[in-house]
Amino acid sequence: MIQTMLIMMGVGLFAGIAGAILGLGGGIIITPVLTLMMGLDIKYAIGASIIAVIATSSGSTIAYLRDDVLNLRVAMFLEIATTIGGISGALLTGVLDPKYLYLLFGALLVFSGWNMWRKLRRGQEVLSNVKPDPIATKLKLNGSYFDKNEFKQVDYQVEDVPQGFLVMLGAGLASGMLGIGSGAFKVTAMDTFMKMPLKPSSATSNLMMGVTAAASATVYFFNGSILPNIAVPLALGILVGAVIGSRVMQVLPARVIRIIFIPVILFIGLQMLYKGIIGG
Repeated sequence: MIQTMLIMMGVGLFAGIAGAILGLGGGIIITPVLTLMMGLDIKYAIGASIIAVIATSSGSTIAYLRDDVLNLRVAMFLEIATTIGGISGALLTGVLDPKYLYLLFGALLVFSGWNMWRKLRRGQEVLSNVKPDPIATKLKLNGSYFDKNEFKQVDYQVEDVPQGFLVMLGAGLASGMLGIGSGAFKVTAMDTFMKMPLKPSSATSNLMMGVTAAASATVYFFNGSILPNIAVPLALGILVGAVIGSRVMQVLPARVIRIIFIPVILFIGLQMLYKGIIGG
C-alpha cells in the first residue's frame, strides 16, 4: 500500500509539472499510466484523471493569478462557450455519429500543431495589428504579463474572438459527447485562433480546465469512479508538481514550451483521426 501511494505521488508530481507548463491538466499523463502501466480499470482511471485536473488547476492557478500571467476575462468568456457546448454534447449523445467529431477535431488539432510549428519557425510570439479587434477591445480581453525569461513586460492583443468562441463551443460539444478532455482545444483556441502568446494561453487553460472538471467531478464521485487510495496520493503529488510547474513555465523560453507542446498536440490529433477512421 505504501509503495503504491509513493508511486502515485511520483506520477502525480510529474503530471502536475507537465500539466501546469502545457495547460493540459495532467490527465493526458495520468490515464495512460494508470491503465497501461498499472492495469487499473479505465472507469477509475478517468475518475482519478478528473481529480488530477482539479489539483493541477488549483496548484498552478494561484501562482499564475499572483503573477498576473493568466487572462481572467478570456477564461470566463470562453467558459461560456465550453459550458454551452458541454451541455449540448451531453444532450446529443447517441444522436450524432461520434466518428465525424473525432475526424473534425483531430484535423483541427493537427492544423493547430502545424500552425504552432510555423510560429516556432517565425520566432515571433506576439503579433500586433494596427487596428485592435473591436470585440476584444469592448470586452477588455487584451492583456499583458511579465515574461520572467526575457525580463520584460509583454503587451498583447486578442484577435478573432468569434473564431475562438466557436472553437471552444465545438470543443465543449466534443467533450460532452465523447468524454474527452478539452485542454488541447483551449490552448488551440487562444494560441492559434485568438493569437494570444503561449504562456498566457497555457496559464488561462489551467484555470478553465479546473472549472470544467469541478463541474463534472460530482457525477464521477456519486457513481463510484473515484477511488480515494488512488486519487488522494495523486492529488498530493500533483499539487506540489503544479506549483513547481507554474514556476518553471514562467522562466522557460516560449520556444521551448512550443517544442514540447507540438508533439503532444499532434499525437492527440492523430489519435483522434485514427479513432474517427476506424469508427471507435
